[in-house]
Amino acid sequence: MTDDRPLRVALLSYRGKPTCGGQGVYVRHLSRALADLGHEVEVIGGPPYPVLGDGVRFTPLPGLDLYADENPFRTPQPRELRSLPALIEYAGLKRGRFTEPLAFSLRARHYLRGHAFDVIHDNQGLGYGLLGLPGLVATIHHPVAIDRAWELDGASPQRQREVLAWYRFLDMQRRVARRIPQLIAPAAAGAGATSAWLGIPPERITITPLGVDTAVFRPDRSTGRVPGRIVTTASADAPIKGLADLLTAAAALRPGWRGELHVVGTLRPGGPAARQIARLGLPVRFHRGLTDAQLADLISSAEVACVPSRYEGFSLPALEAMACGTPLVCTTAGALPEVTGPDGHAALHAAPGDPAALTRALRTLLSDTALRRRLGAAGVTRAARFTWRATAEATVAAYRSHLRPAVLSAC
Repeated sequence: MTDDRPLRVALLSYRGKPTCGGQGVYVRHLSRALADLGHEVEVIGGPPYPVLGDGVRFTPLPGLDLYADENPFRTPQPRELRSLPALIEYAGLKRGRFTEPLAFSLRARHYLRGHAFDVIHDNQGLGYGLLGLPGLVATIHHPVAIDRAWELDGASPQRQREVLAWYRFLDMQRRVARRIPQLIAPAAAGAGATSAWLGIPPERITITPLGVDTAVFRPDRSTGRVPGRIVTTASADAPIKGLADLLTAAAALRPGWRGELHVVGTLRPGGPAARQIARLGLPVRFHRGLTDAQLADLISSAEVACVPSRYEGFSLPALEAMACGTPLVCTTAGALPEVTGPDGHAALHAAPGDPAALTRALRTLLSDTALRRRLGAAGVTRAARFTWRATAEATVAAYRSHLRPAVLSAC
């Protein structure tokens, strides 16, 4: 068999719904692009399930789905607890630990042992059940230990105990990642962080930037931008996303700013973001469960998009804003400069964790029509470099670089 033959790829995602974050977007578009290149792709996922394109086979591995929006923290029926993965999931919930990745990996191992694949590509699950499987590759978008560090910062002793319990799965992920021969990261910043936080030799990490669907995220969607509207994508309860910094910055824009902040994410009633919004009296609207078309329309309706993150392993929201021609303000955290280019090229930059710097950048952009026009046009040009086909081609190159000749010729 030649080295360029089509590959049989199992793409694993312990949760893959697109509205759960960038990992779901990654699974959908990478699987479609791999299939378009002629490879045989099967996505194997746990709930909430991914939404996939035509021509991509999907195998669901049902779990307890104990964090489902419609019925979170439910008590399973006794008949649901007849397997080891289910018991692990439920015990984790009762002890305040996140055990979905481990439970999913055990279900996946059971399934994969009865099927033949050239590549088993894990999407940041990194569960013990994957160890020893042939052709194993994993994408680490960024080490989740960074999220833990941000949540621990300034937390009360009780909250610190809760955070440390929840993130106990990181010990497993570190051990598993160190034993996977080929890792993939979407940006140099993420690769460096993975190497530093997980103790992975840099030469074992391949960088494959992500893409954007320019058939949906495109500049001609806008029928007119709403004056003063700012749009961002940020989890209200994840400090790493910097929403608190943006809320502080938006409050400082007044009284001159009379617009509205639109947040793609979920607001937890009574949570820190809800309390901050009420205290500041800000006009904020939250959106959840948007389709790609609805998200693109919202981005295109804004005068300015903002990515206030304190760390980003890549940042699809920045790329989507640029593709829509929406002028962008972002921090310099993590991979954001890799995605947006230098300050003033396709975005105005601000230091992460600095609300005053965000205020200055937002005020500058909101008050300068010519600058918004120039940054928007530059963003469209820059975003065109990032395609899912290029992501798939680089991913296949990573697959082939570590597959043993015996594996390649096995079938």
